[in-house]
Amino acid sequence: MAAGRRPDRRYAGGLDCSVGIMAYNEEANIAGAISSILGQQLNSGQIAELIVVASGCEDQTCSIVSEIGRAEPRLRLIVQERREGKASAINLFIGAARYPILIMVSADVLLKEGSLEALVRRFEIPSVGMVGGHPIPVNSEETFLGHAVHLQWRLHDRVARRAPKLGEIVAFRNVVPSIPHDTAVDEISIQALISQLGYELVYEPGAVVYNRGPSTVSEFLRQRRRIYAGHLRVREQQGYSAPTMSAWRITQALWGSGTYATPRDALWSLGTVGLEATARALGAYDAARHRSAHIWQISNTTKRYIVEGVNAPGLENVAVFHIVNFHHHELEAGQHAARQMTRRAAERIGQALGTHARVAAQQGGTIVALVAGDRSVAERTAQQIVEDFEATQLPLNGHGRNADVRLACGLIAFPQAGPPLARLIPAPALELSGAASLAAQEVP
Repeated sequence: MAAGRRPDRRYAGGLDCSVGIMAYNEEANIAGAISSILGQQLNSGQIAELIVVASGCEDQTCSIVSEIGRAEPRLRLIVQERREGKASAINLFIGAARYPILIMVSADVLLKEGSLEALVRRFEIPSVGMVGGHPIPVNSEETFLGHAVHLQWRLHDRVARRAPKLGEIVAFRNVVPSIPHDTAVDEISIQALISQLGYELVYEPGAVVYNRGPSTVSEFLRQRRRIYAGHLRVREQQGYSAPTMSAWRITQALWGSGTYATPRDALWSLGTVGLEATARALGAYDAARHRSAHIWQISNTTKRYIVEGVNAPGLENVAVFHIVNFHHHELEAGQHAARQMTRRAAERIGQALGTHARVAAQQGGTIVALVAGDRSVAERTAQQIVEDFEATQLPLNGHGRNADVRLACGLIAFPQAGPPLARLIPAPALELSGAASLAAQEVP
């Protein structure tokens, strides 16, 4: 066993995992990221904790995480008062993590169902030290920058299948005490340390994570410039070269990738190569002058709500929540108090769904929520909301009176192909009639 390795702590059935999200002003995506992580089903291990490190956040990121954490004991929030760079936040996560497998997920991505299981099961082989997933951008390919972003990640995928280059979502054994505080490419710094400890690196194409690339030329250049300068810094500081540093590997990946299928694609691909070459020249200039890039300017266009791009434009799930025995509450407390209870329930549902969802209180104890994005994530989120309300008391009026509230939910999901799918999520502990039991099954 290499020096510095810690023995794996296991529970019956697999490996315990600490998941970390490093966040800076991520109010648009943090709730969706948390939901997509905690909703993952693992057979090879379990998500024992999810740690969000919020660094110098000036928006609602911390309050959103705190609100979710009241109902989710696995969620922990670490607040870093000043923004000191992602590497600093990662070191806080590493220091706080208590389990043998660490998983790092960007705050502005969403995971496809089964992605964490695909990562974790690789650690059943003791020699594996780090595993990386397969990023897929949600940008439209009908624009030049969208084409450039998709080409970038297609080449990343092709290179990583031959020589693992890991990023966007990574899992690694808890054997790294810290990473250089001034690195601008954290995943590569971790990859270098894990490799130097004698562990194997693995690229897992089945661990899909959706991200959003830059939508302007200036942001694309700035991001690629920073990354290349960071790679040069790692090569100098840690003696390790990222596989994508090799021009030969990139050329091999370009060949046969379908990049030049049409005249427009060929033109845009040549433009993308030109942008990358420019960014690398600027990055080399920065590295030669030892310019620090570990605290970088955020690309605003990459922070747009990620779920909007995961499915077809305008795709939404309609969740209809209903307060069980609402008319009983209405008779007991009065119409005004019952309407107030409905509004408060709608507010709690809105907080659980995040700022991206549209929630409206209706008459008769009904609350309608429009939730964009992945159907399975929407179903799990609605299920969690129904379960959370089982032990919820909401104030009926301003005189300290409370009422126990239970919810049932009907969800209509609109897939990209085929008819809509309906599902009933009953309130906990309710006995369903035969007809309702049939309705609870997914039907077209």
